[in-house]
Formats: sequence, C-alpha cells, structure tokens
Amino acid sequence: MQVEGGIVNSDWAKAERRGEVPPIGKACDHYHRYEEDFAIAESLNLNAFRFSIEWARVEPEEGKFDEKEIEHYIQVVRALRARGMEPFVNLWHFSLPLWFSESGNFARKDASAIFARFAAKIADAFGTDVRFYITINEPLVWLGEHGKTVHATPGTENLFAYLFRFRKLVNAHKAAYSAIKNNNSQAQIGVAKHNFSFVSTGPIGTLFVFFSRRFWNRAFLNALCGFQDFVGIQYYQQLFFWQSQSEERKEQKSDIGWQIHPEGLYDVLVEAARYGVPVYVSESGIADEKDQYREAFIKDSLHAAYRAIENGVPLKGYFHWSLLDNYEFTEGFSKRFGLVAIDFEHNQTRTIRGSAKAYAEICKKNGLE
Repeated sequence: MQVEGGIVNSDWAKAERRGEVPPIGKACDHYHRYEEDFAIAESLNLNAFRFSIEWARVEPEEGKFDEKEIEHYIQVVRALRARGMEPFVNLWHFSLPLWFSESGNFARKDASAIFARFAAKIADAFGTDVRFYITINEPLVWLGEHGKTVHATPGTENLFAYLFRFRKLVNAHKAAYSAIKNNNSQAQIGVAKHNFSFVSTGPIGTLFVFFSRRFWNRAFLNALCGFQDFVGIQYYQQLFFWQSQSEERKEQKSDIGWQIHPEGLYDVLVEAARYGVPVYVSESGIADEKDQYREAFIKDSLHAAYRAIENGVPLKGYFHWSLLDNYEFTEGFSKRFGLVAIDFEHNQTRTIRGSAKAYAEICKKNGLE
C-alpha cells in the first residue's frame, strides 16, 4: 500500500475515506511501475529487495483468492529474479482486508488459521522462487499506535486486551511459519521487529532501560522460540531515559523529529544475536527531503553494522528504508525516506537522489573505505 496505491478494500482505505488518515490515492503507482522501479534498483547495484503482499488484493473476500492478483505478484518476483535480486516477501505490513478487520482482525478465534491459509496460498504460488519470508512487520507498533488508530483495538489502554492480541499475533506467526514450511521446507522465515537502542543515566534510567529492552525489544522475539529462522531488525532511533537538561544531547534530527543516531544500530544488532539465528537489518533509514544527512547516515549505519559483525553478530544483510519516497502511515507523503525522490504532484516522476549514488558505490564495492 505504501508504494503500490490503488487499494479500496482495506482498513486503511476505509480510514482514508473517513478522513482519519492522510489520503493514499495511487501512492507511487508501484503496482504498475514496478519494472521501472526495479530497473532503478538494479542501477543502484542492489542485490535484494523487500516488498509486501497486499493481502486485501489477493483475498478480497474471506476464503476467495483473486488468482489474477496472485499472478501479478508472481510476475513481481520473476522481475526481481531476472535482475539478479533476491526477493524478501513481507506477508503483512499493517493494512488488512476489510472483511478481516471488520470481523475482529487478530482477535478472531480463527485468526491464526486464516493467516496461515493466506501464507500457504502465497508460498504455494511462489514455490522455490522465494526463499525468504517476513510474516509480520513491526507487531508491537501495530498493537499500539496502528492497532488503536485504525482498527479501534484497545492498544495499551487495556493491558489484558493488549496481551491477548500480543499472543494472537505470536500464534498467527507460528501458524504461518508452519504453513510456509509445508509448502517450501527450505524457506527462511522471520518477523521484522522494530527495536530501539535504549540508553540512560542514573539508577532510575537504568531500570527503565532494563524493562524496556525486555518488553519492547525482546518479548515478541522470545515468544517465537523455535519458529524463526532469522531475526529482522528495524532500527530508527536511540531512546534516552532520564537525561537532565545539562546532559541533553544536541544531535541533529530528521524531518520526522527523530534524533539522528545511526551508531545505535550496533546495540540492537548485538542484542539480536542472542537468538542464535542469522540477523538482517530489514529496515533502517531517515526522513530527509533535502538529502542533507542520508549519505552520512547510511555510511555510519554500515560502520555500526560492520562493527557488530566483527563482534560476532551473524548479520547477513542490510535493507535501507526505502527505495522510493512513500506513504507513511501517520504522515502521508510529507516525510521523504526514499533513495529515489517521487514527485507526487506530477505523475510520480522518479529522481535518484545524490545519497542513492553514494549507496550504489558502497553496494558495488560491497564495502566501505
């Protein structure tokens, strides 16, 4: 949805019609222009590409799959393969089919079976052309802000309800994991977990860090024991507890107001190594419309990643967020994360940013100076 556009039968499309979220429209029209976008990705020397299946497209009615839309995604995978890029398929990235959302979403008794059916259908369609699957994107983010805003779920307002949905998402992942493995035993499956680098000063701050790491960074991943072949890490921010005014750091901030601290990626990667499976940075990026900080952010992030590798982290890949400027779920098109700028007012014209060219050189050399 964030780049494809054109969805009318999802919960986010309904929220758009109600004026509850920014308009989506055609977004980047990536649905029709994916070949053009993959040509750009190839020109930037990328060798892997993560994309999401729009569940509402392929299962517009409960239990009824649209074979034409499934064929579309098969062609997307083939287009990536033809350009030498490894497809990483994300099954669910926040937006849900309207029929599933309005009937209780993951609170349904049969939610795990429904999600597993969807996963099995996609895995069967892709066969061995897809080796890597991410079942759920940022589960705790959806449970909190997105779940509360769009799905009218209790979010953190009711701890029992929150924990109930937490468990339902864990079970949904496990069911999808088994369903994919039944279709492709060689598939590698994980989640994309949004983690923070938590730091503090003073004993109270240290206590906050202790519990934050265990609840936010680790609880969901801990619950997937035996059902994850890799850990996907999304990193954007370092969160600092109990800093006094004199201690407050004056770091630069991105367009979305987040402190620019790519070095914190090292901390979350070291923490992710505890699961004993390969680790991928499934997202790391910066909102920077003027492209002032992105090149340095990328280089500093990759230096942090390399330092993690040197210290034993089994890091296997890095995905920059994102190839294209896209629809951010709470910000619309106002925050620009793309290596490629999109002119949303004039037919979605693509322009490669300077930082993308620097990234392309890193990818070509497969290393930093």
